[in-house]
Amino acid sequence: MAAEWIECKLKDACSSVDYGLTAPAVDDSSGPRFLRITDIATKDIDWKSVPHVKTDADTIEKYLLHDGDIVLARTGASTGASAYIKNPPVAVFASYLVRLKAAPQFDSRFIAYFLKSNYFWDFIHSVLGDKSAQPNASASTMTQVRLRAPKSKTNQQAISKILASFDDKIELNYRMNETLEAMAQAIFKSWFVDFDPVHAKAEGRDPGLPKHIADLFPSSFEDSELGEIPTGWIAGKLNDITELQNGYAFSSADWLEYGVPVVKIGSVKPGIVDLSQVSYVSEQVASDLSRFRLQAGDLLIGMTGYVGEVGLVPHTSNSPLLNQRVGRFILKERGTAALAFVYCYARQNQFKSLVESKSHGTAQANVSAEGILSIPLVIPKESLRDAFNNLCRPLFDRLLANHAESNTLSLLRDSLLPKLISGEIKVSGAIN
Repeated sequence: MAAEWIECKLKDACSSVDYGLTAPAVDDSSGPRFLRITDIATKDIDWKSVPHVKTDADTIEKYLLHDGDIVLARTGASTGASAYIKNPPVAVFASYLVRLKAAPQFDSRFIAYFLKSNYFWDFIHSVLGDKSAQPNASASTMTQVRLRAPKSKTNQQAISKILASFDDKIELNYRMNETLEAMAQAIFKSWFVDFDPVHAKAEGRDPGLPKHIADLFPSSFEDSELGEIPTGWIAGKLNDITELQNGYAFSSADWLEYGVPVVKIGSVKPGIVDLSQVSYVSEQVASDLSRFRLQAGDLLIGMTGYVGEVGLVPHTSNSPLLNQRVGRFILKERGTAALAFVYCYARQNQFKSLVESKSHGTAQANVSAEGILSIPLVIPKESLRDAFNNLCRPLFDRLLANHAESNTLSLLRDSLLPKLISGEIKVSGAIN
């Protein structure tokens, strides 16, 4: 029934609409976190990467973010982007963000999902018009949008609970993947950076590993050009264990709005390649480029711009192609299909710094395949690398499976959102 829903302006559904703090961000961790537009541009706020700000107690109180607040970008290419604040650390928000606090009769997460709807984005686009130089919209303008919501707050909460169940599972998968990678990296560091099992055997201690793995480690060290390394290991370079395939140079005439995806520089995100940031070519163009087809689990590296960023290709229904200035690692030896050893090595901060040191160009950094492959590393015996890959492969398989599940959940949420927000799908009563 129509009477079960109400319609009002967004500003009337808010108890307050506030502009943020004008101040510079700082690296000093003594102050609160300082949330900016760039921090809400991604799918989830990574509070660990949000900088701090120096300010006094009264200012913190005025701009402090609370659980259930909503922040809305009011300028730049992200105008209209929003984020729901959930269990934040001590944090304030910057001046180009607007904070919305829901009125008592409205569920804040329902409003947050409304701000993700096509209806809201159509409104934002109509407000911005042709402001191509520097898009912006005031808080008063953006909150003029008409909001339609169930009259019952309980029904609002039921809708947001359904949508939040998708987001909560996506976030859980993200956190799980962080843990999985941290586990692999912890083993890598212990074995191949700190040489813990070798130190233990050299000192007559139990390395704390299964015998078939412990036996693969030597019990002494020897000098090398890279310093003291385990006996029998090689002070080599990356090209001793892997090659690097550069992508295909497509012409500007090849690009389409849909078709076969092509992984470009902007797609190579740390950890997992972002297939939402691809371009497309026709099946006809792709038909002769089979050697540039990518598979799930391939490891890619950026060679222009953000050089040294590496990511795994996720599962996808249409195998993407490799674009120029993106490299694919191809291992030279058997038993290393999971690429765990190279992945963990390449995900270290030290590796990225070494790649950057090999790059050139002032306007935009560029690095060659030869430069990347010339990076030095200590190479354990192949049998030990295989043991590491076999141990970590289930972690990487689970990581890619979690990512695929999250993509599916995201699609389901996005298809349900407009139907639930508009009332096309009716929901009533609290959902536990």
